[in-house]
Amino acid sequence: VTVEDVADEGEVVDEGEVVGGGGRYFKQCSDGGWALQEGETEFERYRKYKEGMGEDEWAPFCDEEEWGLAEWLVKSLGQTRTDEFLKLPITRNRMQASFHNNRSFLKKVDELPHGAAWSCKKISVQGNRTDEKGEPLHEDVELWMRNPVECIKDLIGNPLFKDQMVYTPARAYTDSAGLHRVIDDMWTADWWCDMQKKVPEGATIAPIILATDKTSLSQFRGDKTAYPVYLSIGNIAKEKRRQTSARATVLIGYLPSGKLDCFTPDERSLANYRLFHHCMSLLLQPLVAAGEDGVEMVCADALIRRVYPILAAYVADFPEQCLVACCKENRCPKCVVAADERGDPLDSPMRDPAVIKGILEKRKTGQHPAEFEEFGLCTVYAPFWANLPHSNIFLAFTPDLLHQLHKGIFKDHLVKWCLDIVGEEEMDARFKAMPDYPGLWHFKKGISMVKQWTGTEHKEMQRVFVGLLAGAVPSQVLVVAQALLDFSYYAQLRVHSTESLNGLESALAIFHANKDVLQQLDIRDHFNIPKLHQLSHYVQSILLFGATDGFNSELPERLHIDFAKEAYRASNKRDYEEQMALWLQRQEAVFLRGSYLNWLLEQSQSAPTNFTRDHGYDSDSDSEMEGPNTVPVNTLPILPEQRTVHSLAKTPAYPQRSVQHLVTAHGASMFLPALKLFLRNHMPHAIITPGLQDHFDVFRQVVITAPPNPLISESPRQWRVRATPEVLPGHGRKPGSPAKSDMALTSNGIQPRTLEGMRVGQVRVIFTLPRQFGTYSRALAYIEWFTPLREPDRSSGLHQLSRSTRRLHRNAAVIHVDEITRPCHLIPRMGQAVDRGWTSANVYESASDFYLNSFIDLDTFCMSAID
Repeated sequence: VTVEDVADEGEVVDEGEVVGGGGRYFKQCSDGGWALQEGETEFERYRKYKEGMGEDEWAPFCDEEEWGLAEWLVKSLGQTRTDEFLKLPITRNRMQASFHNNRSFLKKVDELPHGAAWSCKKISVQGNRTDEKGEPLHEDVELWMRNPVECIKDLIGNPLFKDQMVYTPARAYTDSAGLHRVIDDMWTADWWCDMQKKVPEGATIAPIILATDKTSLSQFRGDKTAYPVYLSIGNIAKEKRRQTSARATVLIGYLPSGKLDCFTPDERSLANYRLFHHCMSLLLQPLVAAGEDGVEMVCADALIRRVYPILAAYVADFPEQCLVACCKENRCPKCVVAADERGDPLDSPMRDPAVIKGILEKRKTGQHPAEFEEFGLCTVYAPFWANLPHSNIFLAFTPDLLHQLHKGIFKDHLVKWCLDIVGEEEMDARFKAMPDYPGLWHFKKGISMVKQWTGTEHKEMQRVFVGLLAGAVPSQVLVVAQALLDFSYYAQLRVHSTESLNGLESALAIFHANKDVLQQLDIRDHFNIPKLHQLSHYVQSILLFGATDGFNSELPERLHIDFAKEAYRASNKRDYEEQMALWLQRQEAVFLRGSYLNWLLEQSQSAPTNFTRDHGYDSDSDSEMEGPNTVPVNTLPILPEQRTVHSLAKTPAYPQRSVQHLVTAHGASMFLPALKLFLRNHMPHAIITPGLQDHFDVFRQVVITAPPNPLISESPRQWRVRATPEVLPGHGRKPGSPAKSDMALTSNGIQPRTLEGMRVGQVRVIFTLPRQFGTYSRALAYIEWFTPLREPDRSSGLHQLSRSTRRLHRNAAVIHVDEITRPCHLIPRMGQAVDRGWTSANVYESASDFYLNSFIDLDTFCMSAID
C-alpha cells in the first residue's frame, strides 16, 4: 500500500489498491467480483415492461393518490378493517377508488410483482409411540419455504443497495503503509479473503448469513409458535442490514414447530433435532449446486457476475447453536473443549466438519467411536450443513451479544455474584442514589423490583455498575467486574483494530487471573459456564467475519415482529402458516413497488439530493435530538471534518433573569465574581461592571453535535448538557422535577480522542450577555470546576476527582459554551455503605469525592481505554 492523495470512496488508484474516504486505505485480497457483461436489474426490466404495455408507474392503481391509499391499507389495516373502510359512504362517494371491497383490492395487490414464491412441503413423521392397534403414530408437519438462491438474487440485485454493496474482499488500514489494520464489515475480515482463493478466479462470493430462532405467536394464552429462518448476505453493509425497514434481511422459510406427540418424552428432543436438520436440508438444497458451480446474477450496479453463495455466518443463541452443531448443550458448539473445562482459559481445537461428519457416519453404521461421547455429539446422522460446499458450520457461529454478554455473563452471573456479596438492600440503595445523566435510565426503586428484564435494562445497568460497586465489594471482585465490563464494551465496537482486539483478550485474561476470589468468598463453586467459555471465541470470530454488530441476535428478534407476529395476527389463527405466507407475499409486493417508485425518482433526478430527517426537536425540551428550533452558536475555528456545533434554542427558556435568581434557583453562588473575571480577560475595554441590577437571558441546555466516532457509529454524535432550575409541582397531577446541572468535559474546542488535557465541571447556567456589555455573539456558561483527573483507581480503572475550591468557595468560572466538549457522568464514592440520605437529585451536592464514569457510553469508554 502506498501513500496516495485521498480519492473519492471506492475510486481505484492502482491495481490491487483502493483509497477510500476518511483516511482509509484498502488492499484487495484476491481477484474477485469480475463483471461478465452488462445486464438489467429487475427494476429496469420492469420499467421496460410497463412502457411496452403502455402503463404508467402507478398501475394497476389509477394514480399516485390511489397507490398511496393502497400502500396505507396493506401496511395498516387487516382484511376485515379494509372491507369496512372501503364500504364507508364517505369512502365510496368521495374517493371513488377503482376497488370497492377487500376482495377487489387484494386482486389488484396480487397483480404487483413480488419476491421469491412460497411453497409448502408436507412431511410425515413416524414416532416411536403406537396407537391402540399397535400401529406407529404419525404426525404430519409443514415446511414453508422459498428458494434461497432466488432470495439472494433479489438482495444482490436490488439497485437501492448499490451504494452499500461490495463484491470483492479487501484488507483495510488506517495508514498508507498498511501497518495498522482495521476490521468492520465482513469484506474487511479474513473469511472472505480466504474463501476467495477456493473459488474460480474472478468469481463473486455471496457470504450467506443465516439466523434461526423459534418465537411465540400467541399473546396471553395459547401455545402457537413459529420457527422463522432469515437470510442476508455479507455483500451488503452491516449498517444497512441492521435497518429492518430496508429489508436487507429476508425470510426464507418457516420450519415445523409442532410438538411431535408421536414420540415418547425421552425421544422427543432427539426427534426434534433430526426434524430440524431434515427440514433445513430441504430448505437449503438449492445452495449446494449454486455454491459449487456458481450462478449468474444481475447485481445492484446492473453488471452480471457469477455468484457463489456460500454459508459464512450463523446467528443463533446458545441452545440453537448446539442444535445446529449436533452436540449436547453441556458442550461448546464451536470447539472440542471437555465438558468440565469450559471455565478455564484453554485453547481447544475447533470442531472440524469433515471429522464430525465421519464420526456420525460411523455411529450410523453401528460403530461406537470414542470421539462420539468425547465430543458430546447427538445421533443426528444427516446434518443439513454436511453437503454445503466450502462451509464450516462451527466457525460460522457468531458472537451473541444479547444472550451471551448482556443477559448471560452480566445479568445472570456478574450481577448475581455481586448481589450475593453486597446484599439486595444495599444494591438497591446504590442504584437509587445514582446521579442523573441525559438519557440514563434511573432505577428509582432499585433493581430488586424489576420483574421483566430486557436487553435495555441490562445495558443501562452496565453503564453505572463498576462505579456503583466501588467500596462495596473486595478490590479483587471489582477487578473481575471491570474486566467483564471492559470485554463487553470492546465487543460492542463497530470497528476493530489490533488495539481493541488486544483489549478483548486482555480483559478476558484479567478476569481469569482474578476469578478465584469468587470461590474464596463461596460465591461460586466452579466457572464451568457455557456462555463464559464462548467469550474465548470472540476475537477469532471478529477476525473471520467482522465486528459483532453485524451479527447480533437482536435483529432476528426484531424481525419476528414483522415476519411472524404481525403475520399471525392478520390470520384467522387456524392453518395460519399458509395465511401468513400469503400476507407476507402481499406485504413484500407493496414494499417492492414502493422501492421501485423510489428508484424511479432517483433515476429522474439529474443530481443526487441530500435529504435530512426532521426530528421535530425543541432545544428547550428534554428531547434527545436536535431539530429545527435550534440555532448554532459560535464554534472555535477548526477544520470542516472536525467541526463541532453547539446549538441553543432560538428563544431563551428563561428571559431576563436576575443575578439573584441565578444564585438561588441555579446555585450559581459565584456568578458575579466569575463573570467579572471573564469580562476582564475577554472584554478589557468594557465600561460597565456587572452587578445585581443586571438581567440575563438563560437557556435550558446546549445541544452538541460532533463528527462521528467511526468506532461507534457512522452517524454524528449528539449530546445535551442541561442547566435547569428545580420545577415545583403544578396544579392537579402535573409533577415537578429536580434541578438538572449536568457535568461536562471541557477542552479548547477541538473534539479530543482521549481524556488527556480534559477538565470536568458542573454547568449551572447557560446564558448570553445583555447588550449593555457590548456586542458579544458567543454564548456563555457558568461552570463549577472539579480537580484535574487523578490516576485511575487500580481496582475499578476509573479516574478519581473531587470538587475544586478557591478561598473556601467553589472554584467557578464563566467560559464559552463552545468550550464544552460533551457531557460526562460522575459516580460518588459511596464507601462500604451508601448514605441513605443521598438521592439522585442531591448526591452531587452531598458527596465530596467522585469517579469519572468511563462506562456511561461507548464514546467515553473509547476516550478512556483506547489510544
